[in-house]
Amino acid sequence: MKYDLVVIGGGPGGLAAAVEARKNGIDSILVIERDKELGGILQQCIHNGFGLHEFKEELTGPEYAQRFIEKLYEMNIEYKLDTMVLDLTEDKKIHAINTKDGYMIIEAKAVILAMGCRERTRGAISIPGDRPSGIFTAGAAQRFINMEGYMVGKKVLILGSGDIGLIMARRLTLEGAEVKAVVELMPFSGGLTRNIVQCLDDYNIPLYLSHTVVDIIGKERLEKIIIAKVDENRRPIPGTEMEYECDTLLLSVGLIPENDISRKTGLEIDRRTNGLVVNEMMETSADGIFACGNVVHVHDLVDFVSAEARRAGTAAAKYIKNEAKTGEYREITNGKGIVYTVPQKFRAENVDKALELFMRVNNIYKNVKLEVKDENKTLVSLKKQHLAPGEMEKIMIPKKILDTAEGKILTVEITGGEQ
Repeated sequence: MKYDLVVIGGGPGGLAAAVEARKNGIDSILVIERDKELGGILQQCIHNGFGLHEFKEELTGPEYAQRFIEKLYEMNIEYKLDTMVLDLTEDKKIHAINTKDGYMIIEAKAVILAMGCRERTRGAISIPGDRPSGIFTAGAAQRFINMEGYMVGKKVLILGSGDIGLIMARRLTLEGAEVKAVVELMPFSGGLTRNIVQCLDDYNIPLYLSHTVVDIIGKERLEKIIIAKVDENRRPIPGTEMEYECDTLLLSVGLIPENDISRKTGLEIDRRTNGLVVNEMMETSADGIFACGNVVHVHDLVDFVSAEARRAGTAAAKYIKNEAKTGEYREITNGKGIVYTVPQKFRAENVDKALELFMRVNNIYKNVKLEVKDENKTLVSLKKQHLAPGEMEKIMIPKKILDTAEGKILTVEITGGEQ
């Protein structure tokens, strides 16, 4: 089997990338999805709030996914469902398997990786205590309730204030469960402000910052959870324990880019994001292998995933048509207050109007400036009234400013203001 472009992952990133590549003149495209349907995680996200940037209207997750699925159908883009990718080589050969075609080796001129991300589990964060039933990741609970029709519990505590955890606090409340509290290890929430307001404040669910679970008690089923306040080193403070009678604990303790295939292929991973290192064209460290969405870095909004996927789709089309330019790479590093930047490197020759830089900050900041500097001067300075770790930030560096940059390294940092 030979294709010009193979997209691994049929979620919002993969679909948007495939559609954009087709719009840019690539006819031979295959989308590979391991689930039984297209749309990825959006199919279980039945709440609204999607599409405000992309479609200028409020949609549910399945509605948002359906917009792209219909475009895929209209453009007659080929796809394979229930298909697992086993291996990807640097020369862009994909080894995959399903029950219909059996074992396949698919050759591609370009590949786009759009595998999304997965949740951290209890084992990843080492919570002490018993091992009863009733402990779920927030995403697993979301699937049980929204797609399978099972109620996960009646008295619930949620550890971690990521967006999925906040949304599940509201969802469980609406289904009749009693959500005791949301407990967050850090001194700030990991979720969007709008989700804290709409999912916790509106339902009088308490949020305990700088707290964590210190013990889980239960034989067959979860019976009690003990939480405690933590100090600045995130260690529990003796004497601050609170006990809750619960039958369910949901974990919303972070997402990890799904990069098993990428590691096997030997692609460069950024230790700050656990995602792939990409350049201005969303190309990875391997020639002609591109990536977009949560496999690169975890996004807040699916609208941003779609925008990034369009860049990857356009770039892959340019690569296939031999229109990509070569040039000397410059690095982007994170200075004060910045956790990571994407892309991590760029070639100015491939930037059309402006270079889009995405980043996250390490704390809550007020009345500060986000600045991009070269070795001698400030290239871009943006005033920001509020910055938070739960909200991704973006800086546009116009091409004409980029061309004036000196040296091989640009630094992004926070200046002024208060923390």
